[in-house]
Amino acid sequence: MRLAGKRIVVTGASSGIGRAIAVACAREGATLVLSYRDSAAATQALVDEIQQAGGRAFAHAAQVGDPAAVAALVAQADILLGGIDAWCNVAGADILTGPGAHDPDLQKLARLIDTDLRGTMLCAWAAAPALRRSRGCLLNTSWDLALCGMGGRNPEMFAAVKAGVTGFTRALARSLAPEVRVNEVAPGWIETTFAQHEMGAAYRAGIEAATPLARLGQAREVAAAAVFLLSDEASFISGQTLKVNGGLSS
Repeated sequence: MRLAGKRIVVTGASSGIGRAIAVACAREGATLVLSYRDSAAATQALVDEIQQAGGRAFAHAAQVGDPAAVAALVAQADILLGGIDAWCNVAGADILTGPGAHDPDLQKLARLIDTDLRGTMLCAWAAAPALRRSRGCLLNTSWDLALCGMGGRNPEMFAAVKAGVTGFTRALARSLAPEVRVNEVAPGWIETTFAQHEMGAAYRAGIEAATPLARLGQAREVAAAAVFLLSDEASFISGQTLKVNGGLSS
């Protein structure tokens, strides 16, 4: 198992890509702290699933945009795991489904900045001392279309915020070297709640036609890329963006 003995924190672990990364890491032998904001029941169900499969995991509530909450998450993870070998920043604001989809644009933008950018930065800074001690690695989550552009108000906001994550990732990789590797995954169009329930058939068909592999990706495929970057197989990779996009922006 590629992550046997690794102690890993995953933020935004209750659903979607975060959940898939947590499951994949557990299957590869990692012990996990799974962070969530509101979804206590879903996260606890995931903890139970991992434990029933023979793994070890713990749940911890944290608002990643709150410095005090992040500090508490790092401290508790350090205690529960006995150290931190890797940290995965996956938590992101949902402005596409549920009540958030109807928020005014400036409110959506504020939520994205607070969770996706500020949250990523706060978690990375807070986790850095523990990762330096373990000579570990940190993984952020960007967005493929932040690198090549896509029209529309929601994509504009996503692109701006996730491009910030990419810039932060590359700068942090230099700041924390040589003790800590820092990389990011940049998913393209993935089968999420939005894709499954909100995306119109014609819109989806256009995306699939524009994607060389002619389909949307699965969360488990993003998780597979994450496991690689977290593992010792990527021991000489830092400051990089791994696009999981079916060739869309190749």
